[in-house]
Amino acid sequence: MSHPLSLLQQRHSVPSRQLGEPAPDEAQLHALLEAAIRVPDHGKLVPYRLILLQGAAKLALNDRLAALSLRLHPDLPESKREKERTRYVSAPVVVAVISRLDPSSKVPVIEQQLSAGCVAYNLLLGAGAMGYGAQWLTGWAAYDREAASILGLAQNEQVIGFVHIGTPHIDVPDRDRPALADVLSTWTP
Repeated sequence: MSHPLSLLQQRHSVPSRQLGEPAPDEAQLHALLEAAIRVPDHGKLVPYRLILLQGAAKLALNDRLAALSLRLHPDLPESKREKERTRYVSAPVVVAVISRLDPSSKVPVIEQQLSAGCVAYNLLLGAGAMGYGAQWLTGWAAYDREAASILGLAQNEQVIGFVHIGTPHIDVPDRDRPALADVLSTWTP
């Protein structure tokens, strides 16, 4: 039996450009998405939703967002223009995690956003547990209202992240992590 924390201890992101086929099949993807939405949700607001991007629809979104980016930033150097043209192309599955905010709720907005963030993180953990790679990205499109309109978001919605999922094409070395002693303190009165 593996150590109960091994999944967390081994968690790392795989760059989206290094993710390819095979993707989770329909049953695996359904199971992953169902597991991902089991998150803390103060007030039972369900302050999130998911937009599944794959196949021709994912490529069409990629083209529309790339065109918007190049229109908004006509002076981008060619290397960044190419990055915009291929941002959502590599990983076979991208899940846009959307926060649905209810500012009139007694539940603070930050708690609603964090609930949606937990969904994105669960997607990373779940994909890794299933043997796939994943990366949680935002980028300019997560913060742009025209991009939100392309995605069909309401005014009270925002992108928490685009989680790219697929099979890693490279072995990704772990990055340096902080020492616990550098980030842990004990409060005393």
